[in-house]
Amino acid sequence: MVVWTDFERATIQDIFSKMDYEVVGAAALTRCLIVYPWTQRYFGKFGNLYNAAAIMGNPMVAKHGTTILHGLDRGVKNMDDMKTTYAELSVLHSEKLHVDPDNFKLLSDCLTIVVAAQFGKAFTGEVQAAFQKFLAVVVSSLGRQYH
Repeated sequence: MVVWTDFERATIQDIFSKMDYEVVGAAALTRCLIVYPWTQRYFGKFGNLYNAAAIMGNPMVAKHGTTILHGLDRGVKNMDDMKTTYAELSVLHSEKLHVDPDNFKLLSDCLTIVVAAQFGKAFTGEVQAAFQKFLAVVVSSLGRQYH
């Protein structure tokens, strides 16, 4: 079980309360697909992902980015039981979609960059540490089915 400080809990809730899911989710997934092009192989049904412009303009990428952030929101609401919160998604991604679990970490890094850019100077080292701890717990929970 992960131990969360009051500061970490408040920080995570604050970040997600100020986040525009449609903008941040789309930007994070877009960045991931562009910077790590091998991740595109899991999105074959999304149509044209042949270059950065196509990815940035793809409505299915934007929609899935928003879906991802709503999935993270479930973790914000269940910080004390992340393993159970993400159990079904772990099974889905490992057994049905066959997603390489390393991609969760790549996406979390891209999300951190997007959030840092959005928050600017307010995204201090302490805030970043809390956010990355949260994402690391989510990534670990999503990867549980792979072990």
